[in-house]
Amino acid sequence: MTFDIQTWVNVAAFAGGGMAMGFGAIGAAIGEGYTAAQANSAIGRAQASSIIAMRAKVTGDIFKSMLVGQAIAESASIFALVIAMVLLFTNFVAESYVMVSAVLAAGLSMGLGAIGSGVGAGFPAGTACTGMARQPEMSGRLTTNMLIGSAVCQTPSIFALVVSFILLFSDFSARPLSPTWAALLGAGLASGLAAIGSGIGGGIVAEKSCEGIARQPLSATPVTNVMLLGQAITQTPAILGLLVGFILIFKSFPATDSIAPSMALLGSGLCMGFGAIGPGIGEGIASSGGVKWVARNEQYTGEIIRTMLVGMAVAESTAIYSLVIALVMIFVL
Repeated sequence: MTFDIQTWVNVAAFAGGGMAMGFGAIGAAIGEGYTAAQANSAIGRAQASSIIAMRAKVTGDIFKSMLVGQAIAESASIFALVIAMVLLFTNFVAESYVMVSAVLAAGLSMGLGAIGSGVGAGFPAGTACTGMARQPEMSGRLTTNMLIGSAVCQTPSIFALVVSFILLFSDFSARPLSPTWAALLGAGLASGLAAIGSGIGGGIVAEKSCEGIARQPLSATPVTNVMLLGQAITQTPAILGLLVGFILIFKSFPATDSIAPSMALLGSGLCMGFGAIGPGIGEGIASSGGVKWVARNEQYTGEIIRTMLVGMAVAESTAIYSLVIALVMIFVL
């Protein structure tokens, strides 16, 4: 039995579609489940209120907040669904075996890239529900803060989505099969894996922001500002993964029959992808501490932010080490 290029491209597209949706379903389901669990806890607490009218209103607000939060957490898996459908139902032009690697990498990028955003978006949604039971009059502000925090958590999955579309709709037919196949797979892995840590880390920051507003309603403005600052820095590991992914996609590499250059390019994607997971989560943890204590001691906001930024910078250093090694494998080896 013989297989032509078109057959192999179809096989890779089906496998990539399965991985896109399979991996993409993980994070959203976890985030949504966490949100629902916290909403149940919040409704149970709200029932202890002695005012029946307030009890009914708070329960309704919590239920609506749960649904909205779950809808945002679902966004990442919807991106994965879109890529999966494109992979399954698009007739890709198969002029080179490089396309096999491209469609497979697109599925990996989006599937892995959706995990962290789905999980992360569930944290602020669940905590906002808990906060509404504690401070019913702050329901509106908590919902707004949750929407902002959860939306930022989707940024890494959007990076992965962009890389997936570029891989799917770029013309690589003029590129040599080796080492281009490894470069494209490395690009998908770099952007997909790097998105995991930043998505989760951003959610950790937003969770503490919702908790801080519920505990200290008057601190809502500075808490939200510090949350956005922390989330912005937490996205940098995903940006580094996106950078390495772009380099691997758009840089032309000379044809070679040696396996070593291909492994160097694949290794660079793996290095940057895995190397960004820990820093993304670690920066989120560091920033969550800053958000938490700004809410409790607003008068020390300057000192807290300074300490938070230094701590996050140190946590970022390991992602930079990974970037250096990834660039060495691309440009030196």
